[in-house]
Amino acid sequence: MQHFADLTLNGLASGAVYAALALSLVLIYQATRVLNFAQPAFALVSAYLAYAVTAATGSYWAGFAAALAAGGLLGAGTERLLIRPLRNASPLSPIIATLGLLMVLQGAVGMVWGNEPLSFAYPLDYRGRFSPADAFALASVLLVALALFALYRFTPAGLRMRAAAIRPEAARLSGVRVGAVLAGAWALASAIGALAGMLAAPPFLTPNAFDAVFVFAIAAAVAGGLENPFGAVAGGLAVGVLLSYVTGYVGPELTALAALVVLLTVLALKPDGLFSRAAARKV
Repeated sequence: MQHFADLTLNGLASGAVYAALALSLVLIYQATRVLNFAQPAFALVSAYLAYAVTAATGSYWAGFAAALAAGGLLGAGTERLLIRPLRNASPLSPIIATLGLLMVLQGAVGMVWGNEPLSFAYPLDYRGRFSPADAFALASVLLVALALFALYRFTPAGLRMRAAAIRPEAARLSGVRVGAVLAGAWALASAIGALAGMLAAPPFLTPNAFDAVFVFAIAAAVAGGLENPFGAVAGGLAVGVLLSYVTGYVGPELTALAALVVLLTVLALKPDGLFSRAAARKV
């Protein structure tokens, strides 16, 4: 029973990382119908910048703030310079563009910082069962989810974001600056992705550190539903717990296979995601 409890707690901590990255994918997909394959590269660049800032200032939290800011700028810049010019192109064009950006940014990180693992600090003490670092990861993602709920439900900015995503032409006619709103949505999502990067980076950071995390985040996003941000959070936590059980009871070599099984099962039984409801949408 103790082993089961430990695996569950570890799974929730890992799932928080998957949830944050899945949430960033879902927010961008909701806003622009693009599955952003460059998201792990944004998180990677943000984490390396955090490493540099932390090394220069001696403050983890200065690096943390720099990572979130860098993630937001990367997201907004990508939407403005790469995605917006492709809005009338084939639906595959933005996907191919983000895949290319992923490879460019990963290569650039390797050129600047090298391919050797860099020691990356935890935000808090990481020792013990469900350590303060684990609690911080879970609490930060849940707080982000609650803040997003408040933003979408109770603020004019959230209303504009929903209008720009669901009825862009009607929103434009109503005076909403759709381009600015979509850039803001990309910035917000990419800052959340940078948070995922900061949580996933310790103890060692490499240019390929987030490849597996991205696979698990896609499984979480699909499981929760690409139209449901809070489903993405629930899906991330569920995937984290499931993979923790697989690692503890079967073996770590089967975690990737387990994530693939989750992905294929959800696509076969409920393609819209476990937490999504079928709804008409004007694209």
